[in-house]
Amino acid sequence: MGYRVVVAGATGNVGREMLNILAEREFPVEEVAALASRRSLGTEVSFGDRTLRVRDIDAFDFTGWDIALFAIGSEATKTYAPRAAAAGCVVIDNSSLYRYDPAIPLVVPEVNADAVADYRNRMIIANPNCSTAQMVVALKPLHDRARIRRVVVSTYQSVSGAGKEGMDELWDQTKAIYNPTAEVPPKTFQKQIAFNVIPQIDVFMEDGSTREEWKMVVETKKILDPAIRVAATCVRVPVFVGHSEAINIEFEDFLDEEEAREILREAPGVLVIDKREPGGYVTPIECVGDYATFVSRIRQDPTVENGLSLWCVSDNLRKGAALNAVQIAEVLGSRCLRKG
Repeated sequence: MGYRVVVAGATGNVGREMLNILAEREFPVEEVAALASRRSLGTEVSFGDRTLRVRDIDAFDFTGWDIALFAIGSEATKTYAPRAAAAGCVVIDNSSLYRYDPAIPLVVPEVNADAVADYRNRMIIANPNCSTAQMVVALKPLHDRARIRRVVVSTYQSVSGAGKEGMDELWDQTKAIYNPTAEVPPKTFQKQIAFNVIPQIDVFMEDGSTREEWKMVVETKKILDPAIRVAATCVRVPVFVGHSEAINIEFEDFLDEEEAREILREAPGVLVIDKREPGGYVTPIECVGDYATFVSRIRQDPTVENGLSLWCVSDNLRKGAALNAVQIAEVLGSRCLRKG
């Protein structure tokens, strides 16, 4: 017997990816319900070789359903997640609403799968921010070996992190560059994103950080180790899909770059592509559609006693969102619900 699974936000980028990945990974499903707001009622979405008709989330009864994957944003989640949880359906939420609640587990399965068991506190599990997810997958095996003291990360985040509107804005502005009569002013982003980079993701906070940068700090501590100090600079770049990160790490113990390379090669969810030659690294366009977190450019940092630098790339719609949610569902099913 399989699980009765709900995908809420099934018409959005992440919701569609959730359906794709559930089918690709052959998650043991007995029935799938695709939900969205009333304006999407009747829209069709794909699930493997099947076509699902989207249902109205407001009228949906979660009773008897086992797992709900949410990709509907914080405001809608605030309404519907408690409703699903009260009906006995475990919610795996992709929004930021519950990430910082100490009673709710924040999970990246390659890093802290055991935390899934804490779903019983509130019947909710939180999915981390996309930029955090790929970073901690790379950091975890290195932390286990040499204990990380400090991380300085600069992110280069694709427009798909801002949803369909962000992707459309990049596309429309790019076309407008070649059409002198067209003008596409910024709406989703603070400034023109085409042929530009923007050092702001989310709103500014009192200390000068943006909320996206704050998320990376707080989430890394909750998922990996509260003792790690993190400094982040998050930048939006004119890339459709795939987040990149330049990560500098300071350890308690010395870790040779060759040993680090071998550790990462054996780490779950990581693929090392690191040749010291032109093109011997992975870029965002090459990671699209892949499950892995790719690591390249591993090298010693001579400016600190025990330092390494590396380059990390991942498909943010997959590992940063939909894949991680499905992996959480897999852990939940195999360790806790045990139905499939």
